[in-house]
Amino acid sequence: MTNPTSDQNPAAQQPAQNGAEEPAVAPAAAAAEAFNAAERIAALEAEIETLKKDKLLALAEAENAGKRADKRIADNAKYAVSNIAKALLQVADNLGRALMAAPPESRAANDALKNIAHGIELTEKELATVLENQGVRRINVLNQPFDANLHNAIQEVDNASVPSGTVVQVFQDAYMIHDRLLRPAMVVVSKGGPKRDASAPGAAASGVNTTI
Repeated sequence: MTNPTSDQNPAAQQPAQNGAEEPAVAPAAAAAEAFNAAERIAALEAEIETLKKDKLLALAEAENAGKRADKRIADNAKYAVSNIAKALLQVADNLGRALMAAPPESRAANDALKNIAHGIELTEKELATVLENQGVRRINVLNQPFDANLHNAIQEVDNASVPSGTVVQVFQDAYMIHDRLLRPAMVVVSKGGPKRDASAPGAAASGVNTTI
């Protein structure tokens, strides 16, 4: 005898299909995974860009450090004689004072003094040549506008014939070594004269490097 229920409901003979909802769930999971992968890729790309920038900055800093080191080495070589040159300036000063102690009229009246003065002049010129070969040169400051970068004023005197702030007397010459001040001048400066024209040559600051 047949089972009428089975005959009337053929679907009952089919086994139950498990996981009928899986096709709807799988695309959502795949989308989430793709989104996470995209975020990770974006993060890695940002990190790569940061590392590139850090590398460029490091290279630039290394290059700048190398340039600074090269400049220090060049400056050390360029100004290595500064101390000995400054000491030799005292010798040059003494030779100049010795010549001032033997004025031309005294030399003309005394052959021995004349010969001594001539020897001092030759020595002075030779010393000046040695200093010039090392980049040392004397600066003419007499009758020039006072410049605090080059001059040390030890006195002011009334002088209405020149603009105020003019160097009217020099007690010690100024010297440069290459582009740096080696020794400032000791000067006397005028006051009481007309105001100096700011547009006149020499009225502006010198801009001398006073590192030494």
